[in-house]
Amino acid sequence: MSLADKFNLFNEYNILRLICALFMIPHIYGKFYVPAALGFFVAAGFKPPKFWMYLAGAIEVVLAIGLIFGIYTTICAAIMTLHLLVAAVGVYKVTGKWLWNIGGFEFCLFWAICCWIVAMHAYYAGGIWG
Repeated sequence: MSLADKFNLFNEYNILRLICALFMIPHIYGKFYVPAALGFFVAAGFKPPKFWMYLAGAIEVVLAIGLIFGIYTTICAAIMTLHLLVAAVGVYKVTGKWLWNIGGFEFCLFWAICCWIVAMHAYYAGGIWG
């Protein structure tokens, strides 16, 4: 698949893949530039919180790049699914809420499901490394 094919916005799969990746950018920004982000990792019980916050940010950078450019899409989307499920559990532990608009884990779960769909599509279209 050419680079132009990977960015063909008339292909619904490309749109979903790009959304899954591009929505990660504000999360990455927050982890590195918003001081309050560390408070979440403290409240969720990650020890040491600063290490886990920066590790999560680094993982998100790698996965976002992989999904944006369609590099190892199956692997990146599957790992992002797991990453977002951990985030959903962390949000639930901190807030105990479901609805995303009041601080719940609904959005993380929705996003994880979308990433799993990307992983499944990439796997059936191109195999594990697809």
